[in-house]
Amino acid sequence: MSARFASVADVAETLNISSRQAYGLVTSGELPAIKVGKSWRIELTELENFIQRQYADTRSRVEAGTLDAGD
Repeated sequence: MSARFASVADVAETLNISSRQAYGLVTSGELPAIKVGKSWRIELTELENFIQRQYADTRSRVEAGTLDAGD
């Protein structure tokens, strides 16, 4: 059986961001997660959905000409 959930640290590694940034995505609700005991767990399908939303947002911003090189 393959893993269904990732930890905040796993998400940070996958997205190449800090654990603090990954935790912020979770606590803001931008990346749906559940709390199990004292730890947050992110369903892998939710992580993939988040990534796809980021791609779509980036495409929209590029097409609209609102994406700066520094973003």
